[in-house]
Amino acid sequence: MPKQTRRVFLSQAAALGAAATLPIGSLRAANANDEIGLGFISCGGRARNLMSAFSGVKGANIVGLCDPDESRVASAKKKYPQATGYSDLRDLIDAKDVDAVVIATCNHWHCLAAIWAMQAGKDVYVEKPLSHSQWEGLQTVAAARKYDRICQIGTQQRSDPMQDEIKAFLHQDKKLGDLQVVRVNRYGVRPAIGKRSTPLEIPETVNYDLWLGPARDEPLFRDKLHYDWHWDWNTGSGEMGNWGVHVLDDVRNNVFQDRVKLPKKIIGGGGRVVYGDAGNTPNVHFTYFDTDDIPVVIGLSNLPAKPGAKGKAAPHPGPGSGYVVYCEGGRFEGHRGGASAYDENGKLIQKFKGDSGKRHQQNFVDAVRKRDRSLLNAEIQVGHDSTGWCNLANIAYQSGGAFSMDEAKSVYVKQWQDLLADMQAHLGAHDLTMDAEAIKMSPMLTMDPEKEQFVGAHADKANTFLKRQYRKGYEVPNLT
Repeated sequence: MPKQTRRVFLSQAAALGAAATLPIGSLRAANANDEIGLGFISCGGRARNLMSAFSGVKGANIVGLCDPDESRVASAKKKYPQATGYSDLRDLIDAKDVDAVVIATCNHWHCLAAIWAMQAGKDVYVEKPLSHSQWEGLQTVAAARKYDRICQIGTQQRSDPMQDEIKAFLHQDKKLGDLQVVRVNRYGVRPAIGKRSTPLEIPETVNYDLWLGPARDEPLFRDKLHYDWHWDWNTGSGEMGNWGVHVLDDVRNNVFQDRVKLPKKIIGGGGRVVYGDAGNTPNVHFTYFDTDDIPVVIGLSNLPAKPGAKGKAAPHPGPGSGYVVYCEGGRFEGHRGGASAYDENGKLIQKFKGDSGKRHQQNFVDAVRKRDRSLLNAEIQVGHDSTGWCNLANIAYQSGGAFSMDEAKSVYVKQWQDLLADMQAHLGAHDLTMDAEAIKMSPMLTMDPEKEQFVGAHADKANTFLKRQYRKGYEVPNLT
């Protein structure tokens, strides 16, 4: 950190760590209206959506805009001219008028940006998935506790009042009897990201060292720098971390009522097929989670149903982005902003209507004002646990070998067998088979949910994916 602000940042981080339990007025710029100054780390598409949402929260003022791409800062300032622009997040974090930061960066930056902000005495709203690896998520939770910060994750459906109605229906009233199995879906078509013969030239407007941050510095062969980082393990978490986290969080919330932190066993596989592009995260992905309670399976695909089908997704039961709970007396189907319950004969018996969590940002600001993290609907520990399911599903894929139908069918759960059959038919529509070279699958992996480590057979390889290596100067600190 060559600039003088870096020295200030480091010295203040230590001092503020000790002062983090002081009343909020001693750390925030005080004013008569109890306004909260927000600094945005990223000015991309998701960040702009959040800017609009936070602008509707009374007393929350956007005072800082930061992005390593100066063109995106300039674009955001057209709408928020009162805000100061930054290229380096450490300068924004250091700003005295910033009370809380909103992080909507690439996934690989989420945890380090959040930790740096909390070390400097700022509260944090961080987009999902929380972490890029399970270990760094643990460090982020530890930072929130050590520095006594308010930290919310952006799984906004947690602030939808419909969720409480669903939990009452399923658990208190037990309208469908015992819950037996859950199937989770994310079927959404995404195009190929291209595959260049020469490395992508980074735009002159981008400070690429800051854009990379903790990630490895390696050539990019996709067509675009922004957004398509999702499909590169170096910076993203694939569709499992991008959309899977939302529906798996719904399952943890509504089916398990958060009592299941992590699954105890995982088997899964998938592949990146058909497109032949520069992505390396799977565009078909299937995983089984053993919770010692209600089994959960998840199927994801970014491919069309068949060649030439354009935006039409592959056939699947239930919502394309949602979950189906198979129950003793029927089934329950949930998705963002709505849900339906059916009896055992398939007759609709109740519908639920939600607002998709439009008060999630207000919930964060309320908790910041009252200095009470118990008010948060998606506190950082919740975010870490839900993201953990995605991390483990990705590890099952990454640590896998050749697909084995015998191994896959060793799990005697009908919905898992159905998912395998669905995937087999889906791949068949693209002239592929499950035993194609590109399809990988893990053995059954065993997890110790309390230690957040794999144990037993195959643990050594799987555990190597729990923590990544960081570039010098951008290391996530060990706080546990």
